[in-house]
Amino acid sequence: MDTTYFIVARALRWEQKIERSLFIGDTCVVTSSEEAQAVVNQIKEEHPQANHHCYAYRIGLGNYPTTYYSDQGEPSGTAGQPILNALLHEELTNTIVVVTRYFGGKKLGIRGLIDAYHSTALQTLKHAGKKPLVPSFTLQIELAYPQLPIINHLLQTHEAETVGQDYGATVKLTVRVPEKFRESLSNALAAIREVQWQEID
Repeated sequence: MDTTYFIVARALRWEQKIERSLFIGDTCVVTSSEEAQAVVNQIKEEHPQANHHCYAYRIGLGNYPTTYYSDQGEPSGTAGQPILNALLHEELTNTIVVVTRYFGGKKLGIRGLIDAYHSTALQTLKHAGKKPLVPSFTLQIELAYPQLPIINHLLQTHEAETVGQDYGATVKLTVRVPEKFRESLSNALAAIREVQWQEID
């Protein structure tokens, strides 16, 4: 029986105030540590006056996904781990949660910080919802304009999602295709003359 993996259904921001401190949770799908760090950097730019940007992420399938968390200046164990625990509770992968804190002048204590970061992360994830992760691969396809209707029909039949397109002298498409269609789509593309394609990471 295949294992089903879940990701957040949508990118979402959720916030709450606890003892005058503002906690802002952000979550979205990420597929690499570099992508996760880029999300953290972007949120830091959005909130340059915030005191802390603590986060956790899980990436990958199988028994040993990549996990990472950061307390980012909060006392050790009070922020990153509670955020990671929220991810584990919701059984999510390929997902990051960043909790930004604006200090309100009243200290929460160790227990209070743990509860605040965990609850912010958990509520952010619950509001974002979750959906099954469909294993996929990415193709770059180059074709002439007259072939576009045929290719579009083929991609639609194989539930492909277009993630990039360039209409120049030729049409260049970047598409993400469910893994289960890898063989049948490759065979179908091979049967069409003068269409070039390659798999990319």
